[in-house]
Amino acid sequence: MREEEKKLSSQKKRGKSIFKKRWVYPAVYLVCAALLISGIFWYQSKGNESAKDNFNYRGDDLVGKKEFKNPATEVSKTLENFKWPVKNASAAKIVKDFYDSKASAEKQEAAILVYNGNQFRPNRGVDIAMKDGKDFNVVAAMSGTVVNVNDNDSLLGNVIEIEHEKGVVTEYQSVQDIQVKVGDIVEQGQTIAKAGKSQLNEKAGTHVHFEIRKDNQALNPNTYFNKPLSALENVNTESKSATDDQMNSDDQSSKTKDDNAAENEDNNNSSSEKNDSQNTDDSQG
Repeated sequence: MREEEKKLSSQKKRGKSIFKKRWVYPAVYLVCAALLISGIFWYQSKGNESAKDNFNYRGDDLVGKKEFKNPATEVSKTLENFKWPVKNASAAKIVKDFYDSKASAEKQEAAILVYNGNQFRPNRGVDIAMKDGKDFNVVAAMSGTVVNVNDNDSLLGNVIEIEHEKGVVTEYQSVQDIQVKVGDIVEQGQTIAKAGKSQLNEKAGTHVHFEIRKDNQALNPNTYFNKPLSALENVNTESKSATDDQMNSDDQSSKTKDDNAAENEDNNNSSSEKNDSQNTDDSQG
């Protein structure tokens, strides 16, 4: 019994002496930390295996996914601002401004197109020419898709229409040597034609007539140059429609004046002929 008691007492002394050593507690902490980390990794690996059981690596079970056939949507598309439809805007000038129904009478008169001598039409865009009067290339004011090309319009001087997002279309009139076709996707600044001439604005010489339209309503390009497409989101096309109606009214009024003037001239000519005939009869009598 005494020998066993001596052994037990010696073992207790050894245990106490071990715990008195400095490296024991750090070692215990490291072992516990290792066990904890191992447990975390094991739990995560089990969770990944469970996810693989529910969804394969192609994601075919996700709604709307079929083996990556759907293209990814580009969410970081570079925002563009409307630019002048010329390479060097500093060398160009506006020779006929947009007709604004809210502008002064003087500016409205300056924005009226006169053609065929006695026909009038409000300008629904801006006419741009070089300051030196030379030829120049016409470029896309913003990236988009070509939806219309008319190379047989002498009055407007040929037409190109480029469609953008949100119902917005840019229109280029008075162009020649057209370099695009319907369906082409063009980048901003890409040459689409050369400036030309039109019967509608012969006084402008070599120029390009540029329009911005939303839902087929003409907008003042000067308002949106150097602004993004999003600037047109809150445009009230109904009010613009009223503006266009006013422009059409002014156009119709001008035509009515021309018709009345022509009718008066015919009446005057008819009266003159009657008077001449009567004078002839009197002289014969």
